[in-house]
Amino acid sequence: MDSEPLRIPLEQLRTAFELALQHIEASAGSAVALEHDYFWSVPGDELYDVPNEPGTITIGQLSESWQHLEDLLANPNRVVGHHLVWLADVLRAIGQDTAP
Repeated sequence: MDSEPLRIPLEQLRTAFELALQHIEASAGSAVALEHDYFWSVPGDELYDVPNEPGTITIGQLSESWQHLEDLLANPNRVVGHHLVWLADVLRAIGQDTAP
């Protein structure tokens, strides 16, 4: 299953994110309330190893992921790549809570 890596133009990603966020804002307003705090999480080293079923499933916490993002907003020079993972946790929950 070796193929070329999927290339994502960041400007297109930014535009798609903005469009999705505008859609949520139009229906939910300026803030969303998430029903759940805890979620199942597959560790990164097992997440894309599709031929093998994950051997480890952990528990994540949306409030913890959001705290990392609030910390980033308070201190932007401390950004790390993992902030995208915490952002993804929160975005997935928003998308699932606001889906029809």
